[in-house]
Amino acid sequence: MKILVINCGSSSIKYKLYEMKNEEVLAQGGIEKVGMDGAFIKFKLPNGETKKVDAKVPSHTEGIKLMFDTLLSPEYGAIKSLDEISAAGHRIVAGGTYTESQIVDDALLEGWKPYMGLAPLHSPAHLKGYEAVKAQLPNLKQVFVFDTAFHQTMPPKAYFYALPYKYYKDYHIRRYGAHGTSHRYVTQRVGEMLGVDVTKKKIITCHIGNGASISAVMNGKCVDTSMGLTPLEGLMMGTRTGDIDSSAILTIMEKEGLNTHEANDLLNKKSGMKGFTGVSSDMREIAEAIADGNERAKIGLEMYCYRIKKYIGSYAAAMGGVDIILFTAGVGEHQWDVREMSLEGLEFLGVKLDHEKNREINGDEAVISTPDSPVTVCVVPTDEEVLIARDTLALL
Repeated sequence: MKILVINCGSSSIKYKLYEMKNEEVLAQGGIEKVGMDGAFIKFKLPNGETKKVDAKVPSHTEGIKLMFDTLLSPEYGAIKSLDEISAAGHRIVAGGTYTESQIVDDALLEGWKPYMGLAPLHSPAHLKGYEAVKAQLPNLKQVFVFDTAFHQTMPPKAYFYALPYKYYKDYHIRRYGAHGTSHRYVTQRVGEMLGVDVTKKKIITCHIGNGASISAVMNGKCVDTSMGLTPLEGLMMGTRTGDIDSSAILTIMEKEGLNTHEANDLLNKKSGMKGFTGVSSDMREIAEAIADGNERAKIGLEMYCYRIKKYIGSYAAAMGGVDIILFTAGVGEHQWDVREMSLEGLEFLGVKLDHEKNREINGDEAVISTPDSPVTVCVVPTDEEVLIARDTLALL
C-alpha cells in the first residue's frame, strides 16, 4: 500500500511517497517559490542523486499537479498510475483542540475553521494542498495530521494564559504548542531505542531547529510545551524572539509607529539569533562568526543555550524529575556545542554528559550520556513524515 505525505507551506510543497509494507521511501521532493518567479521542483532520483527542474508554478494547484506529473514521469517517476496511491496524509500546523489525526470530510473542514487563523501563513496553504489533491483525485482518502494534537493532553494550568477568560471563550486564546508530530515521533522512538516503556518515564524532548520547542512528556503524554498560541512563544529561535515581555513590543510599536502586521514580522522574521547577532539564523554561520571573534554572536549563542537549559530545568521541576533528555531536529541532531552548553550545570539533576561521545555525534541516533548517568541523554533524529504516513494508514 502506497501513502503520499504532503506538507504545504505558504510558498512550498514537500512530499514523500511511502510503500507501507516496509515503510520504504519510493519518491521524495519539494517545490519551492510557489506563486513566485524562479519556481522549481527538486527531487531525488532512484540512484540517490538530486535533480532540480525549473517550472512555472503560479499556485498550489499547479504545484500539486507538477508533483503528480513527476511521480508519473517515465524518466523520473516511481509509479505508473495515480491509482497506486491509497491515501494522502497532510501535515497541519494548527489543529486547535483536535487530539488525533482525522480523515478529512466536510464536518472536519468546518470544525477546523476557527483554528486556521492560528497559523495564518500555513493554514491557507494546507487547505489549498488538500483541495488541489481532491481536484486531481476526487475519491482519494485524505488525512489531516495535526502538529498540535500531541500537546492537547496538557492540563488547564499549563495551557491557559492569565488573561480575562472571555478571550479564551470568544477567540480560543490559549497555548496549543507546535512540532507535536516530531515530539510524538521521538518519544516513541526513544522507547524503542532504549528498550524502555515510555508510559513509565519522564522525558524532556528538545526539538531544536530554526524553529525550536521543548516538551515535558510524562508517562507518554505531553504535560507542557514551550510554544504557545502560535510558534512564537518559548525558546530563542533562528528568527523568532521566543519569550519576551509584551511591554517591550508595545514600546517598540509606539516608538517606531509599527502596525500589528509590522510588529508580527519583527517578532517572527527579524528577531531571534538573526536579529540579535546581525549575522544569520543559521547556527553554522553563527559558529563561524564566533570563531572570527564576533562577540555578539558569542553572546547570542549563550542566550540561545541558556533558554534551553532553563526550560529543561523547569520541566524537570514540573514532572518531579526526569529520566530521559533527548535532542532532535537540525540543530539538536547536528550541533554538539549547543547540546553541551544547554546541559552544562545540570549535573544536580543527574545529567552526566559523555563529552567525547557528544562531539562525535552529528545526525546519528546515539546515547551521549555516561553509562552511570542517572539521566539518559540521547540524540534521536526525527521523522515526522513517516509518522504522518503511519497515522494515515491506521485510519484507512
